[in-house]
Amino acid sequence: MSDRLRAGFAAAYGREPEGVWHAPGRVNLIGEHTDYNDGLVLPFALPLGVSAAAARRDDGVIEVRSHQAGEPVTAPVDGGTVVSEGWPPERAWAAYPVGVARVLREHGAGGASLLIDSDLPQGAGLASSAALECATALALCDLHNVEIDRPALARLAQRAENEQVGMPCGLMDQSASLLCEDGRALMLDCRSGLSAQVPFDPAASGLTLLVVDTRASHALTGGEYGRRRAECEEAAALLGVAALRDVKDLAGTLGTLRDPVLRRRVQHVVTENHRVEATVGLLRAGAVPDLGAMLNASHLSLRDQFEVSWPEADTAVDAALRAGARGGRMVGGGFGGSVIVLAPAAKAGRVRDAIAAAYAKRGWTAPEFLDAVPSGGAARVTAPWRR
Repeated sequence: MSDRLRAGFAAAYGREPEGVWHAPGRVNLIGEHTDYNDGLVLPFALPLGVSAAAARRDDGVIEVRSHQAGEPVTAPVDGGTVVSEGWPPERAWAAYPVGVARVLREHGAGGASLLIDSDLPQGAGLASSAALECATALALCDLHNVEIDRPALARLAQRAENEQVGMPCGLMDQSASLLCEDGRALMLDCRSGLSAQVPFDPAASGLTLLVVDTRASHALTGGEYGRRRAECEEAAALLGVAALRDVKDLAGTLGTLRDPVLRRRVQHVVTENHRVEATVGLLRAGAVPDLGAMLNASHLSLRDQFEVSWPEADTAVDAALRAGARGGRMVGGGFGGSVIVLAPAAKAGRVRDAIAAAYAKRGWTAPEFLDAVPSGGAARVTAPWRR
């Protein structure tokens, strides 16, 4: 990808880039819709992601082009919020890098010319937006000699998405893209920002973790994701806690909420945090095959309590379990995207076939499959080029 980006950058801008930076997508093993509730998450990075070739500009302008998008987008770094400027849909993808540039301007970063390339499926719930933000953030920091540690940079990228793009995401995706390590999952406390690397190597236990792109694309800047977050905030206010992370006595707490919808939301968040802690314990004990029960419980909770699953996800999980998988669940914000399935390596082909057959029976677009290998986080992948 680096050579393609270098050649494309030279063709687009008439000069060599100063480097290429890569940021991975992520899969969240468990801990869904807990991040913005100050809770616990356990993501890991994928080998696929977003790369950015970039060169510094000193005119206060950021220009972004993409191999996957159409027209280039040019914007001042010192502008207001992108969301308030009413960009048309064809420019929406560029709100992420422009938003990052505007946030980092406060820390001494400036303009740049960027060319973006990605091998991460868009709309699959694998954090392509966060990967784009993090690749941009690393490039701008390096180009303008800005030193920000990785946890702080993750929060700045999150802030860019919240304020600039108008997406009320939590901290997980940016942290995973910047902090993950090979062969590890990242145990992240979204309140404190503290994290720990947890060994995670399914292949060593004779298992395969499949990502199933259900081909039902999602757009989380729509109303449903924001509505779930608002419901959680309303429930926390009614319960007198700062966030649902602070609910300790679940049974007693649920009895104080009259709204059945809010009760369901609270039940999911509290039990999902418990599942993260249990999963970390299993991984540290080397009991990877036992993760299946945690994945299944998480999916049922997301489907029935948080109500963010979708038919293709439910069908994929059911078909996988019938074909011998140990567990599976939807991942990401919901309403479309991907599913993960933990299966014995010897049965992985059978599981793929079963899911594909279930989709064909319903007349759905065929799913796509990816072996999910825990990988390293964002980094500069080239040294500066010389003419």
